Amino acid sequence: MPFSLLKYGLKNDYPFEKDADLPSPTELKKHYDVIIIGGGGHGVATAYYLAKYHGINNIAILEKGYLGGGNTARNTAVIRSNYLTSEGVKFYKESVDMFQGLSNEFDFNIMYSSRGQLTLAHTDATVRSFRQRTEVNTHFGGKTELIDPQQIQELVPTLNMNPADMPILAGLWHIDGATARHDAVAWGYAKGATQRGVELHQLTEVTDVIVENGKAKGVKTNRGEVSCGCIVQAVAGHSSIVAAMAGIKMPITTYPLQAMVTQPVKPFLDPLVSSSALHCYVQQTGRGEMVFGGGSDPYPLYNTRSTLDLKESLLASAVEMFPFMANLKLMRQWAGITDMTSDYSPIMGLSPVENYYLDAGWGTWGFKSTPICGKSMAELVASGGKVPELIAPFAMDRFDEFRQVNEMGATAASH
Repeated sequence: MPFSLLKYGLKNDYPFEKDADLPSPTELKKHYDVIIIGGGGHGVATAYYLAKYHGINNIAILEKGYLGGGNTARNTAVIRSNYLTSEGVKFYKESVDMFQGLSNEFDFNIMYSSRGQLTLAHTDATVRSFRQRTEVNTHFGGKTELIDPQQIQELVPTLNMNPADMPILAGLWHIDGATARHDAVAWGYAKGATQRGVELHQLTEVTDVIVENGKAKGVKTNRGEVSCGCIVQAVAGHSSIVAAMAGIKMPITTYPLQAMVTQPVKPFLDPLVSSSALHCYVQQTGRGEMVFGGGSDPYPLYNTRSTLDLKESLLASAVEMFPFMANLKLMRQWAGITDMTSDYSPIMGLSPVENYYLDAGWGTWGFKSTPICGKSMAELVASGGKVPELIAPFAMDRFDEFRQVNEMGATAASH
């Protein structure tokens, strides 16, 4: 045994630090300046930016399960900004830029991997829409190109160029596409927030929201009643349920979303590859596993069970794209639940209840927005309700005023 290995093995704090990343649980206080409902990526990011950049640390994050255990733990960690609208591109481009520096900001490795994303076009109509997305992305500083079949073959030599008898005509090559470790992002934000005095209360379920004279005053939990100055709702997958506690009806429908992963193989696929026609995306993790995903299930449901029909259809499409993968063995399949809006964009900002701020409607695109969402929601709270310009287009009242931000064509199976 090498001496250096023995030395580290005998140290009291190896492989753990002497000071835990997260403090031990504490009792709930009677009052907080800010209560954040939801201990996923968005919730802890909002607390982090409030504490670090706005000096507000009398904050309680209330999580009914465990840190990052909801949709944060169930997504496939895609990061991109190649959206369709100017509002969407500007918002997600800011998030991609922030992701690139998160490891240094946290002093905590989020395993960020810049790999690029390739979306395939099988029809002339799709090629035209990709050309539009390329122009919009380029205008706002994104690195996106329209590439031809030869370039696609050179980029991904193992890709079948005629999957399901649908020849690949072109590709949307998003150079900024990346992945990161989702739980590392949540832990990095949570560690930074709690080091600055924020309290993270796991296994603390909000059972009701206290509203008096149109203002949010506090919450009731399974551990007692707590008052507060304001509330931030960040509960992906359960937005409608929690908002209803405050008397808010949200324009959201919730669907399951499934993904699966194979046994690990030698690295052969660097970019993330997706096809909206086949409704499937494929990526290889740093450990060599192949991850498959697609669109949400076709029926509303609050359930995270896996289904055989989705497995069969998704794997059939993945094998059309990469035929040799038919010989791989599937290791596991899982699901999350997604809050979908009619225009495939989030709901952020003010609500009909004063001092109750919404971070909802994240569908399949929540993880990639984590840094900019936390920063923007922190600015909203710290300013006492002044909505940052970047998130103003995502206000809930856009549905009443027909100001939708339609990203349906840019989400599809790309996530």
